[in-house]
Amino acid sequence: MSTAPINVDPRDPTPLYAQLERNIRVAIATTRLRAGDQLPTVRQLAVDLRVNANTVAKVYLTLEREGVLVTKRGVGTFIADAQPKAAQATHAAHRDRQLKSLTDRYITEATSLGFTPREVARYLAQRVKEGE
Repeated sequence: MSTAPINVDPRDPTPLYAQLERNIRVAIATTRLRAGDQLPTVRQLAVDLRVNANTVAKVYLTLEREGVLVTKRGVGTFIADAQPKAAQATHAAHRDRQLKSLTDRYITEATSLGFTPREVARYLAQRVKEGE
């Protein structure tokens, strides 16, 4: 699998592990990664993204514990086929917290640049329409 749907931005103040976890979750949510898709090895993804292998391993382990990923020894790490109800609830709560945090940061940054919350909402609505 190519690492195209997975990336990190070293200039972003968000910790690299949080960016990586978020990007894997977003890639799954937007079906750029689907159940059964194989992820790169920890070492390969670390090299591709120019991050420490421990960072990738930490993210893979966290997502595996939540039932998002499945590791098959000697074969690789894959997107889980179906998440148990408890993992789905944890995943949904985590996504909600992340979206709230992201939204707060976005609105704060935009308003500090002089945009009104109404302008921000209008622009987001426009971008959503463009993406459909």
